[in-house]
Amino acid sequence: MGKTRQAGRTYRSVAVAVACGAALAVLTAVPAQARDTAHWAPHWQLKDSGAADVRFRGLSAVSRNTAWVAGTAGTVLRTTDGGANWRNVSPPGAADLQFRDIEAFDARRAVVLAIGEGEASRVYRTDDAGATWTESFRNTDASAFYDCMTFFDSRHGLAMSDPVDGKFRILSTGDGGRSWKVLSNAGMPAALDGEAGFAASGQCLVSSGPRDVWLATGGGARARVLHSADRGLTWTAADTPIPVGDPARGVFALAFRDRTHGLAVGGDYNAGQPSPLAAAVTGDGGRTWRPATTPPPAYRSGVAWLPHSRATALAVGPTGTDLTTDAGRTWTTVDTGSYDTVDCAADLGCWAAGEKGRVARLEN
Repeated sequence: MGKTRQAGRTYRSVAVAVACGAALAVLTAVPAQARDTAHWAPHWQLKDSGAADVRFRGLSAVSRNTAWVAGTAGTVLRTTDGGANWRNVSPPGAADLQFRDIEAFDARRAVVLAIGEGEASRVYRTDDAGATWTESFRNTDASAFYDCMTFFDSRHGLAMSDPVDGKFRILSTGDGGRSWKVLSNAGMPAALDGEAGFAASGQCLVSSGPRDVWLATGGGARARVLHSADRGLTWTAADTPIPVGDPARGVFALAFRDRTHGLAVGGDYNAGQPSPLAAAVTGDGGRTWRPATTPPPAYRSGVAWLPHSRATALAVGPTGTDLTTDAGRTWTTVDTGSYDTVDCAADLGCWAAGEKGRVARLEN
């Protein structure tokens, strides 16, 4: 998509905030031992990141106390006290890079992806809480543009690039991001004309379990989700009902709570443009997708299941946050705000991050 693609990746965004009353519905599926639902009234509370000039599209929630964010100007921040304090742990010499995805395994180990054409696409890893970083991958193919990455566990992960020679390119690691190799594209379906991924929130490539991974696309004649059950060696493609027909439209984000139940959100990221049918749902691992009965009212570029919930999730975009309590069939706008990504940890530590250094945590 050339310059259009690059500009699009620069400006795609999200919003996340949850009203106390609406978010209470989240607990209907949380085990009693996890929370006393009668006394839990969560809401998003802003945390001062101290980086008002940075836009954070990369986010990894480790727990309620620990989270990593990554964004513009090669910035990476880390907190271990619930957002009360943030430490700038940015890789040295990365000020010209745009970080769009970060995957953290704990408070000390993380892998961050910089996006862009050619050598702008890079991967860094830290094992000492960001005190030092190792550049483990630098793209040397001028036609490649890496968008997102995902990890199945602390060792095995993938990153994806927009089509090269007519097919999406997949990068693989088996040592936690310390080294990477390009996988053969023999098992990858041909890309559609103009088809690409969206580096909007680190959620265009997601995984569930030890082997299943899904890739979201847009910009072509159809918005598709590609699925692999063997860690990226072979893929199948399925159409979604999310409208496309323009480089700015398609599926922007995916979330799977297990290997069969998934959500897709997207639309048209251009401000003020209508985005009908901006959400879809699957119950068969992405083989088929059906539109939400009541979708979000506008473009959404991020989505996350609430931990331990079989039916509750949040979809986020620049004009607001939507809540579903029926596994994606219907969505209700619960608040407005400006966040670009959202992520939740198993201990109900949910975080959001976005423009102007905004970071928030779900509070009781």
